Amino acid sequence: MSQPAPKAPVTADPLVTHPLIAGRYSNAELNESLMRPVLAGPGRGWWVLVGICSALTVLLVVAIGVTLLKGMGTWGNNIPVAWAFGIINFVWWIGIGHAGTLISAILLLFGEKWRSSVNRMAEAMTLFAVACAGLFPLLHLGRPWKFYWLAPYPSELRAWPQFRSPLTWDIVAILTYLTVSVLFWYMGMLPDLASARDTARETWKRRAWGLLAMGWRGSARHWLQWRAAYVVLAGLATPLVVSVHTIVSFDFAVALLPGWHSTIFPPYFVAGAIFSGLAMVLTLLIPARRALRLHHVITDAHMDVLSRLLLVAGLFVAYGYVQEHFFGWYSGNEYEQHAMNILRVGPYAPIFWTVIACNVGVPQLFWIARLRTQPVVLWVAALLVNVGMWLERYLIVVAPLSEDFLPSSWKHYAPTWVDLSLLSGSLGLFGLGFLLFLKLLPPVPASEVKHLQHELEASEAFAREVAARERSAGGAP
Repeated sequence: MSQPAPKAPVTADPLVTHPLIAGRYSNAELNESLMRPVLAGPGRGWWVLVGICSALTVLLVVAIGVTLLKGMGTWGNNIPVAWAFGIINFVWWIGIGHAGTLISAILLLFGEKWRSSVNRMAEAMTLFAVACAGLFPLLHLGRPWKFYWLAPYPSELRAWPQFRSPLTWDIVAILTYLTVSVLFWYMGMLPDLASARDTARETWKRRAWGLLAMGWRGSARHWLQWRAAYVVLAGLATPLVVSVHTIVSFDFAVALLPGWHSTIFPPYFVAGAIFSGLAMVLTLLIPARRALRLHHVITDAHMDVLSRLLLVAGLFVAYGYVQEHFFGWYSGNEYEQHAMNILRVGPYAPIFWTVIACNVGVPQLFWIARLRTQPVVLWVAALLVNVGMWLERYLIVVAPLSEDFLPSSWKHYAPTWVDLSLLSGSLGLFGLGFLLFLKLLPPVPASEVKHLQHELEASEAFAREVAARERSAGGAP
């Protein structure tokens, strides 16, 4: 009596309708194509972008120098708008870093195959975004050289930090997130650093990558311990997606200010962080995919899934907008209602409706299947979402402060050239770090892509065997 044919295993998300790897390649071909960006010399376009980002980074250094020499009076902050660009940029940058942890850690634990080609760039983006985010609270202190007062170090004066201060919460959140992100990113790169070491021709590159590879030989013991450590770090990083931006939201939610004192802020901030982070992933991934000729491993399947995630995150953000205004109206509190009214019909209405257009309207394009795989449409949409999310943070920080309880103290905010230089300079620093990463370290995890291809080949062979058994069973008398 013949045994029933086994069912084919599911090896990919059933929603993925495009191949995760375009074509089939040998391990050597994949290794050569994925190591090409770091082994080949930089092109003219790379140097042009590095020059632009370097100029913006110099502008950042100048703005920081002016701030330190002349004081916080060079910023546009006033009374009552004591928080402005410094906190806006902090919240925006720390939010962008969330997509790296989402794509790398959470999807690893859920066994999603499509993450293999994009997780390395997302993780690098997280590191540079968190570094830019940490810069602004330090400058906002006014005396950044006293930043260590925020940490519970063993002081001889027995002066402990104020644990009820959001500044203390922020430094704990940022340092924890940065530490775990660096460890997770570096752990994932170990096999590829060894591969780059073995492939490089220049002696200095072999020595540099060999030092970073920490003696990786690719033995069974190395792979076993690497996979265990990688999963453990993913488990540690996963709660940070929720906890870090929840702590950031407490900077506002614990205050009694109208428009801030809201219990919806923690989930609302987390959804917004993932939304802006996914948009930044697409903003960086699409040009890098074209410039580095990675279409065979970053396929339309990845574009499709990322655009779906962007749509879902946008719906969560839209729900947060509705709830925020509904609770302001339902509370019956005239101060809360005023805080919402100045957004819809008051002095901040143009910014508010721009936010709605960018963050609610633009993602709705991705209900159309063919637009989800159009790189130009995706890139422009992601860029608009980034702009919309920065403007949303502007409204959250500035609007409630400018018109609070006492009309006689109302005053609106206008940024100075130092504020604008700090923002544009942080963008330059972020871009410079990402460009250097693309040239110095493998941007796509070759080991994971090769493993994925072996899984797909085994799955296809198994499916063919099952189909052949079913045909033979159907033709039997």
